[in-house]
Amino acid sequence: MDNNYNSVNPTLLKYLYDITPEELITINSRTSGFTDDQLSQFCMIYRSKRKDPQIILILCLLGLVGVAGIQRFVIGNIGLGILYFFTAGLCFVGTIIDAINYKELAMEYNAKMITETLSMLNMIRR
Repeated sequence: MDNNYNSVNPTLLKYLYDITPEELITINSRTSGFTDDQLSQFCMIYRSKRKDPQIILILCLLGLVGVAGIQRFVIGNIGLGILYFFTAGLCFVGTIIDAINYKELAMEYNAKMITETLSMLNMIRR
């Protein structure tokens, strides 16, 4: 078995020390041919775009006692955010479901940001 798939680049751990294991696996596989300079540039851009799953959870719980839908605005689902806002989180059912699935919401958003950051870096390198 090849050792490249089992090892994580130390530059990733240096800049993205607080990411989830799923994110680390995805980023490590998608940036396998990057130099340390390219990887540090990717990490700095990605770190500014990613959302922490705990923040999504806190915003979901805030929707139960305050303004519903903030978590949807933060992850870019503006339409659902407006719907949640005007329907009190779909009568709290949608907000509760989001609170249960907060890790998946954050992972989906962060996966989009990984792809967006990689495409942006490819455009810069051309």
